[in-house]
Amino acid sequence: QVQLVESGGGSAQAGGSLRLSCVPPANVFGLDLADWGWYRQAPGKQRELVIGLNREGEMMYGEDVQGRFTMTRDKSKNMIYLQMDGLKPEDTAVYYCSAVLIVLSKRYWGSGTQVTVSS
Repeated sequence: QVQLVESGGGSAQAGGSLRLSCVPPANVFGLDLADWGWYRQAPGKQRELVIGLNREGEMMYGEDVQGRFTMTRDKSKNMIYLQMDGLKPEDTAVYYCSAVLIVLSKRYWGSGTQVTVSS
């Protein structure tokens, strides 16, 4: 079972920044072979899209993150990043990296990383 590997996260104060990273394990597949996304799940809530980036470079934003969150990819490192600025307490959640491998039409997930924002 392929699982994406996430790093980063932790705690920040409101208005602060954090950066999350994501990479396929052992570089199983390259960035160009998948559509990528970051999701989050707060306690008692459903998992929701934070930001998505497809192979064409088109960005999709979840609610209330555009202008604060940015998703980038570094092909040389085969890594995906989520830069989170202007954090708010309501951004507190477990954040998951996701990749849809196009050739298999299969979605892969990371194990999740906790982000906690205090006021």
